Amino acid sequence: MVNPRGPPRARPMDMTSPGPLLPPYGVVVGVLLHLVVYLFAMLYSSLIIHGMSAYGSSFFFFCSYAEQLFLKKDDNKINKRDAPAICDLHRCKDGPVRNGHIGQRPPSINPERLKDFVEEDYLNGDVKTWEMKIVSRNEELLGDALSLIPQSSTRTSQSSHNKLIRFEDISAAAFKIQSGVQKTPCMYSRLSKQYGMDIYLKKEFLQYTGSVKERGVLYLLTSLPQDQQRKGVIVASDGNFSMAVAYHASELRIPVFVIMSTSTSPARVKMCREYGAMVISYGTTAKDSQMHARRLAQENGYLYLEEEDSAVYLSGLGTVGLEMYEQVPKLDAVIFPAGGHCGLLAGSAAALKHLNPHISVIGVESESFPVLQQSLKAGHPAEDQACSNHHFYGDVSGLCFGSNSLQLTGKLVDKVVAVREEDILVSMLRLLEYERATVDAEGAIGLAALVAGKLPELKGKRVAIVICSGNVELHLLQQCIARALTLDNRVCRFSLVLSDCPGDISKLLEILAREEARVLDIKQERMFVTSELFTVEVTCTVETRDKMHTAQLRNALLERYPTAAWTER
Repeated sequence: MVNPRGPPRARPMDMTSPGPLLPPYGVVVGVLLHLVVYLFAMLYSSLIIHGMSAYGSSFFFFCSYAEQLFLKKDDNKINKRDAPAICDLHRCKDGPVRNGHIGQRPPSINPERLKDFVEEDYLNGDVKTWEMKIVSRNEELLGDALSLIPQSSTRTSQSSHNKLIRFEDISAAAFKIQSGVQKTPCMYSRLSKQYGMDIYLKKEFLQYTGSVKERGVLYLLTSLPQDQQRKGVIVASDGNFSMAVAYHASELRIPVFVIMSTSTSPARVKMCREYGAMVISYGTTAKDSQMHARRLAQENGYLYLEEEDSAVYLSGLGTVGLEMYEQVPKLDAVIFPAGGHCGLLAGSAAALKHLNPHISVIGVESESFPVLQQSLKAGHPAEDQACSNHHFYGDVSGLCFGSNSLQLTGKLVDKVVAVREEDILVSMLRLLEYERATVDAEGAIGLAALVAGKLPELKGKRVAIVICSGNVELHLLQQCIARALTLDNRVCRFSLVLSDCPGDISKLLEILAREEARVLDIKQERMFVTSELFTVEVTCTVETRDKMHTAQLRNALLERYPTAAWTER
């Protein structure tokens, strides 16, 4: 039967049906590559049999290298497709991550690794731009950091590396220690009106160990070779340097030993142990402790550290100058503590003078121990330097520890002045009252130059003062404040003779109350009085507002009691 619709039409070809099943291109290339590897391996075996192992090794190495190169190319494609884009240097909530895994300690910044750091640092969601400029060969930028510590484990003396630091060295130090030390505030002070100038206080005593020396110590420790960090370091001191070494070495997981003399205060020994150091009490003097520390370093492979003027240590201290220049615009002068340990003065002067040569850099030291002035006058570190072992002076009376810092000071520092001990005590009192800052003599000596009136040329200018240390013992602080109140005419003492009759002492107290003087102590002496019988000698200690108030009280008492005797300071 004929189909009325006509002959059946040909079924159209399904264009979506799969064609011939061919392996992917990558698989084919991989199989061919493996076949080539197999052939070269056979050739290598035959060459070994015939005594041609050298040529066979070359062929086999070439073949293996080609295979790894091919696989690496594929892995890079996978990583680019799956891994999110991140920068090499960023911040996370758990801490900094620098070209490594979370939780690992950031590696040292070597010159060849500078190109690995990008120009953005993410801080709390904001983007902070870093400008990094290499002005010479990479090997010279951190040359001091790489060659700081020799392989010898006796001491850190770097006579061969003592050279003037550059601004690039200080910038590199600031970049490296930024996550390990505090960026302390440089705040406007209420003392400005009292001294007729704009005073800004750089509060370095707010560092974890209470001292600016953390900056130099941290840069020094992070620049040590890895094998020396595993062996450990040893230091013989009871000052701020040993405290900073104890803390930062423990944070970097470097074994640290501190040798202290038996005369060191128990509070300082306890604090150093709490920082994580192994503290050993040895000898009655600092010299005995140093000799014992050197012997232990030589016997056990420790690195003996002492505060010297190596370029790395000075670069770390010089970061203070960088921060002050950034925090306080249009500075006219900066005042630093000086003395024998003038590393802070020298390093910061190098940074400030590079940024603005017109900034006046001034150092302040004690009149009792003018170590820096004597050394500058002689042109070399003075050999017969007078120093004091009293804890009040600290590093202010220390010996001048090197020619590098001395050369920097003579070249860059504009002026060095000396102040009395009384001026330092009054300066400690001013900082405690106006700034609520408890500092030691080293921290207060910069302000003491203004208290003593040694810098009249700074009137009306913008001045920054570094308060570098706040490690003062409690019993010493009490003595210093009591003495400072007396020097500031705020506490005075007088004695007078009264008749031993009822009501005479009450009349004296009425005069004191009328003059608004606060009685701190009152004593009566009857047995050893050299005057006439039936009299009593009364000695009063009172507190007044200031020098003018003291003079007013004195006139009132002399008017009523002409024989009143005042105790001189």
